[in-house]
Parts: sequence; structure tokens; C-alpha cells
Amino acid sequence: MGCGASIPKKCKVGGKGKKRRSVIQEVAVFVPTIRIPVDSDVAHPLRGLVSKELVDRLSKFRDRVVALSEDIYCADVSDVSELQHALEEYLPVVLGLTMKESRLESSVEFRWRTLDDDQECCLSSAWYEVLSVIHMMAMLELFEANLILIPKNGQVGGERKVSEDAKKDVVDSLLRASGCLDYCVHRILVQIPAQVKKSFPSYFQEGMLEAISIQALAQCVEIQLGLASECEKATLSVKRRLACELVSYFSQAHYCLSGCDTSDSFGKKLLLFLKWKCMEAKAVAYYYHGLVLDKGNEASSHISAVCCLSAADDLVADSKRACLSFCLANPITRVPPPWGIMRNMHKKIPDSACKRFQMYGYLFEQDNNSALQSLPDLPEFALSLRPEGYELPSTDSIWDNVDSQPQIQSLKEHLDDEDEVETK
Repeated sequence: MGCGASIPKKCKVGGKGKKRRSVIQEVAVFVPTIRIPVDSDVAHPLRGLVSKELVDRLSKFRDRVVALSEDIYCADVSDVSELQHALEEYLPVVLGLTMKESRLESSVEFRWRTLDDDQECCLSSAWYEVLSVIHMMAMLELFEANLILIPKNGQVGGERKVSEDAKKDVVDSLLRASGCLDYCVHRILVQIPAQVKKSFPSYFQEGMLEAISIQALAQCVEIQLGLASECEKATLSVKRRLACELVSYFSQAHYCLSGCDTSDSFGKKLLLFLKWKCMEAKAVAYYYHGLVLDKGNEASSHISAVCCLSAADDLVADSKRACLSFCLANPITRVPPPWGIMRNMHKKIPDSACKRFQMYGYLFEQDNNSALQSLPDLPEFALSLRPEGYELPSTDSIWDNVDSQPQIQSLKEHLDDEDEVETK
């Protein structure tokens, strides 16, 4: 399992036997796992069924993705973009294997592995390959978003200084990631037989993919809320609405995992992340809800405001412990500095809770109605963000004349193919 990280170029990662990452990574946008393709024998199973040109094209594009993937943890934004482009070139070609008329859907065994633990999953399914490619595209969008948000100056734990335009780019990446994963759930998984899905790794569970898709939307709102907190024109009501939406998104993502197997390190890390971020979101939501209630003139409004701010204070403390639990879970990640909306909340919330209690503490002594002294519910709002629409590209035109009929080869061409396989 991997998390998006800011890692020096000198680090060495890659295939089996290579030196592991020695730098503890820092997380702004959580990247649950990055899987990369492993060299697979594409030519031999397809020989005699499709043209040599098609086999060469399929092998060439997949080999390029394999080569670019190996050192992704040391990549910068331009490297990630190059890999994304390579995946986009490869996808239309491999899509041809899924065509019913080609009858080649299960002809090639495709191999993928996770970067952190080298766990491989090999399946003879073109739809599995398509799913893996789109999943990787989504993870790279999250990874790129994290690269933009983590400071490049090398200061460990330093304050993140990211421009507003860069944050908007991050939001765009997160929406694209959410769209890719949403498409995987509703359009790709339904194409794959249940027997094949039984062999899927845990991170391809439907609930897991849904959770990460919604998590990406939540982190969009998190950035929007941070921008609103810095904008003088943004009203308390707007900030409260965004904070309440953030709670809803993280809660939904957490709920999606309720029916999933989260016993491995991947599932545990994701659960801990969502728990931590949900606590932070609730702390901010109760803080802004308390400030809105405090504008009322009734004593009950002030009592409710104090209850909200007190709850926010408790949640901030709990979220710090939840953050530490997340960071210590395997694979270990660096404790990040507060950023975005939380950059000032760690001080604002305790100060506001203390100040309001000093102002209105006497109301609690005068009021005998315990119902008024209970924590009010957060308001519910319609969620404003949806995954960005994603559609599969058209199948590469090289498949136009393929009908899975045996290709006639000369003896020389057949022997040349045999030589190529033996030298690989």
C-alpha cells in the first residue's frame, strides 16, 4: 500500500530486489495504494489470432507503462503526467481484447503488483487489465494532487505554502480521480464475471473503490473550506455549510467500508485516515455551527453555542490522537503540519470554547432544562460535488478488421516470432 509522498530524487525504489524507500513520507492527499503493471507475455497467447502489428503495438504500449511505473515514488508532477499519457495511449489498444467479436477477453494473463509489498495479482482477463489501468489513472491523480500540496523546499513539517491556482488544480485532479473510480464501480465491475472477481485483491472491492471515490470528493471540499476560511467575503453560513458537507462526505466514505474486508494493512490505513479526517471535519462543523448559533439573542442559543464549541474542542483533541494512529499504522507516514482549514483551528477552537464558556457559563447554572444543554445536531445540506464524468476512449482503429480468425503467416514470419519469444 502506498501513500502520496514528497520524496527526494536520490531515493531508490522499483522492482523486486531494489532498495526500499528510506524516507518517511508525508501525506496531504491520501493515496491508498499504487499498483503497477509487471512484464507479461502478451505476444505468445495472441500469436496466430491477430496480426503481428497489433501484438507489437499492444506490447510496446504496455512495456512503456511498465518502464515509466517503476520509479513513480521518486517522480515529480511532469513524470506523473507522462505516465498518465502512456496509460491513455495504452487503454484504447487493450480495449480491443474486451470486444465480444474478438473472443480474446481471457486470452492473456495480465500481471500487476503493489509497489510497497510486491504482492502480485495475475488474471487472464482483459477487463481486469482495463480496471487496473483506470484504477492506476485515479491513483496517479491523487498522487499528483499530493505532490502539488507538499512543499518542495525540503523543510520537514514546515508550513505548506500553496497558491490558490495550485489548489484549484488539486481540486480538478481529485474530481478526475473520483470520476475514474466511480466509472470502475458502475461500468467496469459489472462486466467482470463473479468467478473472476473472487480472485481480486482487497483494494478492488466495490465498497473500497466507492470509499476512495468519495474520499476524493471530501478532500475537494476540504480544500474549498480552507480557501473559504481565508476569504473575507465568505460568510459564517457558507463556511458552516462546507464544513457540514465535509462531515457528510467523510462519513459516507467510512460507511462504504462497512461491508468490506479491511483486515490487511491497506484497509486498516484507509479506515484510520477516514476516522481522523471525519473527526477534524466534525470539529470544524461544530465550531462554525456554534458561532452561527451564538448570533442569536436567546439564552438557549448561547447555551447551544457553548455546547457546540465544547464538542469542537474535544474533537480537536481526539483528532490529534487519530492522526497519530494513522501515521503510525503500516506503512508509517510523517505526522503532517496542520494545513488548510486546520492550520488555525487548533488554536481558534480551544480559544473560542474557553471564551464563550467564560461569557455564558452562568447560564448553565441558571437553566434547569438539561435538554437545552445537550449537543445540538449539525444541520444537513445537499451535497454539492459529484465525480467528474469519465468515459472509456474508443477502441484503437487497429482492431477494426480483427474477428479472431487465425492470421495466415509465412514460415519465415512464424520462425521470427518464435525467436522473439525465446530471447525475451
